[in-house]
Amino acid sequence: MSEKTVALVTGANKGIGHEIAAGLGALGLRVGVGARDDGRREAAVEKLQAAGVDVFGVPLDVTDDASVAAAARLVEEQEGRLDVLVNNAAITGGMPQEPTLVDPATVATVVDTNVLGVIRVTNALLPLLRRSPSPRIVNMSSGVGSLTRQTQGGETGPISAAYSPSKSFLNALTIQYAKELRDTNILINAACPGYVATDLNGHRGHRTPEQGAATAIRLATLPDGGPTGGFFEDDGVVPW
Repeated sequence: MSEKTVALVTGANKGIGHEIAAGLGALGLRVGVGARDDGRREAAVEKLQAAGVDVFGVPLDVTDDASVAAAARLVEEQEGRLDVLVNNAAITGGMPQEPTLVDPATVATVVDTNVLGVIRVTNALLPLLRRSPSPRIVNMSSGVGSLTRQTQGGETGPISAAYSPSKSFLNALTIQYAKELRDTNILINAACPGYVATDLNGHRGHRTPEQGAATAIRLATLPDGGPTGGFFEDDGVVPW
């Protein structure tokens, strides 16, 4: 059983998730690297361990109920605790996504990963988180999920009937979790990493994965009494 603060990061085999795991590990946390691909997960664990990070692999497909349940059992049986959950796993569903042309099945697939996956993982791990003295949940969102920015002429990327709305949905879900959990010590917030160069966007972003991970790491390590039910980026609060 771990005596360290324990975190689990979904989709942590590469990109922003990998850097969140690295950053939390650098702060002294023991970090579960959640990923569905066995080879990529094991490679990520080896890379992080070589860098001196205390990590362990967690087989986890956020779209599969059985996989999520097995991951929750692994964390409980192996670590005996969970203090931080970062819901990072996400997909775009591919482009183009004009609403008049998009296949409804594409929208359903994206929502299944980006929203329902968060519900599956969060609810499966809540019993462990509730036992933590300072539990934190971070949902990795995006600036494209801000309805304010989408409607006020901000730079919000291409028209998207699946990915962008899934992040708006995730933001709304974060608020509802915060309302339900407001009488507990669980802090839950959404993080915007900015436009990061990752596989998700063909590495077109102008920010590094390390930069994109910074807000999530800060929210994952908030002091007691910190904000909950908010949407944040490097520069502060993101408008809903």
